[in-house]
Amino acid sequence: MNDISFIAAGALVGFIVGLTGVGGGSLMTPLLTMMGVPLHTAIGTDLLYAAVSKTGGAIVHHRHRNIDWRITLTLAAGSVPAAALTVYALANWFPDANSYKHILTTALGFMLLVSALSILLRPAIQRRLAQRKTSSWGVRAWVERHTQLLTIIMGVLLGVLVTLSSVGAGVFGVMVLVSLFPALKMIKVIGTDVTHAVLLTLVAGLGHMSMGHVDWPMLGWLLIGSLPMIVIGTTLSSRLREDIIRPILGTTLLLLSVRFIFA
Repeated sequence: MNDISFIAAGALVGFIVGLTGVGGGSLMTPLLTMMGVPLHTAIGTDLLYAAVSKTGGAIVHHRHRNIDWRITLTLAAGSVPAAALTVYALANWFPDANSYKHILTTALGFMLLVSALSILLRPAIQRRLAQRKTSSWGVRAWVERHTQLLTIIMGVLLGVLVTLSSVGAGVFGVMVLVSLFPALKMIKVIGTDVTHAVLLTLVAGLGHMSMGHVDWPMLGWLLIGSLPMIVIGTTLSSRLREDIIRPILGTTLLLLSVRFIFA
């Protein structure tokens, strides 16, 4: 593939990310693999792409005090060590990238499926949680008593699966926060999720880099294409109805998940 193709791919993903707020990993990694990039290189490069592209958003949220640092660090206490251990396992338990390709493929398909369901079902889940917020619902009460432990456990799960697939740090992360912290304002959910995603994808991406899974020129071209289009997509997002965008994007990810699960 030539440089223009990667710039175009970055522009397409950046525009959709700006338009919908969905993390680029859900779209970038499948797109790169369909362009002929080896899966392990697509994942490693996309993780660092996510870390760089989300950093600006994290800085803005920090300036506006939209980050709950306690929750961010609690999630990271589970996800960052899990990401490092996952990279260690890949590097030391398998002879080469081809020997664990099936693990990456399955993880990618699974996380695309989870992301699709998160997008499609999020409004219904939020409504249900809002209805139960002030009730003595048994499950909700149990979750509230064990919130810190559950946050760390979900961080571990995110750390492993995001490292294996590059998908889910944004979309799945939001659903984790909405489910565990229903009283948290949505702007703080987003700010906390973006900041945690920067930490997680940076650690996971550097781990993949240590195994030679990052294509630096390709990463540069992707960023050149995507960063301006994220701004344009964000500007246009207020003019489009979310209830139209969400089903289209969710269905697209659902179809992509089938492709990788049954690859």
